[in-house]
Amino acid sequence: MSSASASDAPVVANRGAITACVILAVIMQALDTTIANVALPYIQGSVSASADQINWVLTSYIVAAAIMTPPSGFLSAKFGRKRVLLTAIGGFVAASVLCGFAQSLPQIVAFRLMQGLFGAALVPLSQGILLDIYSVEERGKAMALFGVSVMVGPVLGPVIGGWLTDHISWRWVFYINVPIGALAFMGIVVFVKETKIDALAKLDLFGFSMLSLGIASLQLFLDRGEQLDWFSSGEIMIEALVCAGAFYLFLVHTFTSEKSFVNPRLFLDQNFAVSMLFIFIVGVTYLASLALMTPYLQTLMGYPVVTAGIVMGPRGLGTMVCMFLVGRLIGKVDTRWLLLLGLGLTAWAMYEMTGWTPDVSQWTIISVGFVQGAGLGFLFVPLTTIAFATLPAQMRGEGTGLYNLSRNIGSSVGISVVSALITENTQSNHASIAAYVTPFNHAFAAPAAVQSVDPLTAIGRASLDGIITLQATIIAYIDDFKLLMLMSLCAMPLVILLRKPATPAAVDHSIAVE
Repeated sequence: MSSASASDAPVVANRGAITACVILAVIMQALDTTIANVALPYIQGSVSASADQINWVLTSYIVAAAIMTPPSGFLSAKFGRKRVLLTAIGGFVAASVLCGFAQSLPQIVAFRLMQGLFGAALVPLSQGILLDIYSVEERGKAMALFGVSVMVGPVLGPVIGGWLTDHISWRWVFYINVPIGALAFMGIVVFVKETKIDALAKLDLFGFSMLSLGIASLQLFLDRGEQLDWFSSGEIMIEALVCAGAFYLFLVHTFTSEKSFVNPRLFLDQNFAVSMLFIFIVGVTYLASLALMTPYLQTLMGYPVVTAGIVMGPRGLGTMVCMFLVGRLIGKVDTRWLLLLGLGLTAWAMYEMTGWTPDVSQWTIISVGFVQGAGLGFLFVPLTTIAFATLPAQMRGEGTGLYNLSRNIGSSVGISVVSALITENTQSNHASIAAYVTPFNHAFAAPAAVQSVDPLTAIGRASLDGIITLQATIIAYIDDFKLLMLMSLCAMPLVILLRKPATPAAVDHSIAVE
């Protein structure tokens, strides 16, 4: 493997077409992380499932995708990246069609599981291709395109899913993957060349099994903890113990085995190790806030699902604009300053949201959302670029898998934590506010209060309970926004640990695409 100067762009035919094809594959997978969420009530009615059971439609996909993300590097080395990518796209599209055909809950859960298993490899393999076909100087622009497809997909998902569900059928949130997947598949067949195959590559079954068991139990613990009241449930305690034990055995095996599933030398690269933690925090703050905004707009503010999606759309626009801007700044401005700016914009947006009430104007939601999206644009591209700037080319396949796994776990942890805090803080706030609601409170002597919220009447008590619940919920959302703001601020010192490559020529950007 030869090194080249950073100014020499990799010679890859049809690079634009390759970029477009892998971006399509990423968009298809990214859309599915949220596009089915808005259709859940309709799916629930079609398959006659309870509110608790229908959540498995989401959980099965998340668990399967999380488990199959790390081995994407091994599969690429063993069977060839093009072959694995085509298999992933074909399997994902087939599973999507089966999800649309599903007539019962077990069927749709099984097909969503299949969808997650095939879709997991799409993001890391596509990222690996882009890293290989672009030089160091051009990599910022490539990661901008990649970042837009990964991060804007979850924003557009509710909009597209809501429109398809309202105007056609919930089944079309899955059928929409067919044309996108077909274009990506045909393009990759024509334009992408196969990589070298390592016939001697072997899968560390014990390491993979322990990591898979740890991830699966962690996801189940997070997704079902709120429903089962956390550690008061025997199931949750078992999942927590299994998760802790599996991750312990995985770590011990990784650092003691001669050839483990995850190469521990990856973490000797300081930029990559710090970026893993950094992208975890980005996953927590971005998708957790996105998960908060959807029920805030629909439940507290009464927005229809399509309107809520449209109001949130400028957040994705802010991300897109700033990602392309940052793509041009990479190499001209120290990436660490760009990361600090991104964290600052994110923290400021969260600070603004701590002052929101259901009376907030649409313009305020749009402008603050745009700023938050801009913050992500200043985070994702520089972070992805610096994470792989000093990582040897032969480790990129495994590195992209772990990097995306860290982002996915961060997203799951963030969504689960903020959702649980909303429920718990609403109950706590309700109890605190209700303590002041007594017949002896002089505020209830006012004529208006006597007519509408008299605590001595059943109707008055019901009205009071609704008002108190609303106020308690607003405060709970404010507390979550404060938490995400503090996380963004606490992540700033991590920038100090990132190192700028001494010279571009020191970076090996040898090409894995032949």
